[in-house]
Amino acid sequence: MLRRVLCTVLFVGALPSLAEASQGHISVVLLGATGDLARKYLWQGLFQLYLDQVSSGHSFTFHGAALKALEPGQMLMFDVLKKLSCPPDESPNRCAVLKDQFLKLSQYHQLKTAENYTMLNREIETLLRQEGLQEAGRIFYFSVPPFAYTEIARHINSSCRPPPGAWLRVVLEKPFGHDLQSAQQLAAELRSFFREEEMYRVDHYLGKQAVAHILPFRDQNRQFLDPIWNRHHVERVEVVLKETVDAKGRTSFYEQYGVIRDVLQNHLTEALMFLTMELPANVSRAEEVLQCKLQAFQSLWGLEKNSAVLGQYQAYASQVQEELQKAQDYISTTPTFAGVLVHSGSLRWEGVPFLLTSGKALDERVGYVRVLFKNRAYCTQSETLRDAGHSQCKAKQIIFYIGHGALNTPAVLVSRNLFRPIMPEGGWREEVGQSDLLIFGQPLSDYHVYVPVKERDAYSVLISNIYHGRKDFFITTENLLASWAFWTPLLNSISNQPLRLYPGGVENQHLLDFEMVSGEVAFTMAEPLELLNPTRLMPSDFRTIQSKFRQCPLVSAWSEDLISQLASDMEKAASRTVARSGQFHLALSGGSSPVVLFQRLARHHYAFPWKHTHIWLVDERCVPLTDTESNFFTLHNHLLQSVRVPYFNVHPMPVHLNQRLCVEEDRGTELYAKEIMALVANASFDLVLLGVGTDGHTASLFPHSEDGLEGAQTVVLTESPVKPHQRMSLSLPLINKARRVFVLVLGKGKHDITTLLSRVGHEPRKWPASGVSPSSGQLVWYVDYEALLG
Repeated sequence: MLRRVLCTVLFVGALPSLAEASQGHISVVLLGATGDLARKYLWQGLFQLYLDQVSSGHSFTFHGAALKALEPGQMLMFDVLKKLSCPPDESPNRCAVLKDQFLKLSQYHQLKTAENYTMLNREIETLLRQEGLQEAGRIFYFSVPPFAYTEIARHINSSCRPPPGAWLRVVLEKPFGHDLQSAQQLAAELRSFFREEEMYRVDHYLGKQAVAHILPFRDQNRQFLDPIWNRHHVERVEVVLKETVDAKGRTSFYEQYGVIRDVLQNHLTEALMFLTMELPANVSRAEEVLQCKLQAFQSLWGLEKNSAVLGQYQAYASQVQEELQKAQDYISTTPTFAGVLVHSGSLRWEGVPFLLTSGKALDERVGYVRVLFKNRAYCTQSETLRDAGHSQCKAKQIIFYIGHGALNTPAVLVSRNLFRPIMPEGGWREEVGQSDLLIFGQPLSDYHVYVPVKERDAYSVLISNIYHGRKDFFITTENLLASWAFWTPLLNSISNQPLRLYPGGVENQHLLDFEMVSGEVAFTMAEPLELLNPTRLMPSDFRTIQSKFRQCPLVSAWSEDLISQLASDMEKAASRTVARSGQFHLALSGGSSPVVLFQRLARHHYAFPWKHTHIWLVDERCVPLTDTESNFFTLHNHLLQSVRVPYFNVHPMPVHLNQRLCVEEDRGTELYAKEIMALVANASFDLVLLGVGTDGHTASLFPHSEDGLEGAQTVVLTESPVKPHQRMSLSLPLINKARRVFVLVLGKGKHDITTLLSRVGHEPRKWPASGVSPSSGQLVWYVDYEALLG
């Protein structure tokens, strides 16, 4: 049958024999051909591809594949194919002919064993040989669960690759992992079978016409957007996907993933990247677009627990109990609603809040990306007497309307008081806005409104892009891992966070409204709380402990409260010192513990006198300052780039001199010591922040260090027992000259050393941290409950 079809004229007078004019043959293999996604979207998308490309010069065959045996699988698949619909803009006669041809070019295969894949490959090769067709390439669409990817990939790689000269495109559906570690593992497995350019990870939101048009819109309207597409003019950005349906029937999936993994980490983040990335010179070059997206990822600030508000609709727990056979007292901590505040550290977007919001069982089904601009105008004329359409006092916004909602169509809306956008004539047409329809409180007539000339399903758009090899519409491995690296810390921090229960639908009222306060988000409406387990002590049951540790003041609390207290104490110390002497010399340690402190200082302490602060390093690893292992690199990423410290007030340690690292002859320690002596009165820092290692080291002064524990040297080279071994450090005598020393100790992993330090005396050769004792200054220990109590 397939042989006869390939040799026939598909449409009388329209096409020559395919064997004569073919630019090559494409075999499309849809794995999971009888599944839900294939039935709803993929077969229709493949049929649309055939309708669009039948005259392109390529010939096609379509192979549906699944685990089901031949006869039942074939029956299921052809039941779907017979119901394929013709697009409204397609001639009924032409479509009927092409649908008949599409069915004849499609066949079902059971792909279960290695032999099945070998047989499929043999059938494709035999067909091409008999028809005298050159092979252009093969598309394998994985509409299967991710746990099956590796085995299928192994079979394709070993026995189903096209010959040299033909391309292979492997299409993968989300979820692409559950967190960073699982995504890395899956990526590594797939990389062992396929090259990066062969993999097309689908996020169907990138096929939504409004989302897909964000970059072209920015490119075509550069003349209008260049002056205003930045932090000076944008008030905030909202990326929203609301659903009225709940998770009933999908709780087995939802319990594993929840709304952040299901929607925010992928769909909404991808839309956010299109908004925040720098425009490449050529937006049609996939490599440039993908590189700019990656840079946008790298500029995002890390998320904290207070960056999100979470909710769960009330019926969810009972649905889980019923569908997953859980006990009646089972409590799910899976969020079905999330609002997340995202910030970028880029110069363009610094300080602009990006709100990503999604949830199930909400009041309406709608998706949109909304850019709201600042309004500096004051209009003297009464609102009723002025031209409403061009009033500078009305809200100024650009909305990429993804679909559903009041408009019920994809659209691009631009406030008339902003500019009339340039839109591609063939793809979008302007609509006359109805004055009685309100969008974000404004009549539709206040906007320039554009809708697609031809509305296309997202999967049809993406399948067309796969055919054309447009990689910028898909998720690369690098971008995928960058996204998971961004979201995983938040997911870990909220894993047991209480959820706000909401009834669902219009009854939610104001329960899920939230607001931005000091770089965090919180629900605007208080909710009565009930302890689920009244006998179990919660973090809020403990107050901050203030007592003594090693005969010095001790501040202890849960880590989040402790960091908040420490940051406040540092700000007070800095302000008082600047008021007294005009400048504040702060020496900061490296390691992982201070990172959350740096972030807290950057985001919440706007009164900190950074302009009068000198930043010094307590210790540094002997690596280039641009290396991710560098303490200065960490300090720069999490603090310095977010605050306004004068450039000449930042003093990194000179570990990299004469193109080499920590060589004694380069006298880096002497240079730093001289700089300290020249700028810091009596070489006495106003505040030194230290940490403590599990072996009792502090700064980069390790047990039994040859240098730095005593003597006249102020800056020394030391050896660490772990890589990178070489370090530069302030000496203990210099640290002990400081006016204040704060020691921060966090986490259960530090409990043993904390207990030990509480019992030992002054023994710096064994435990350098025990030698911290300012001769005329104050020492305060900041130890969280986990380190203190275990």
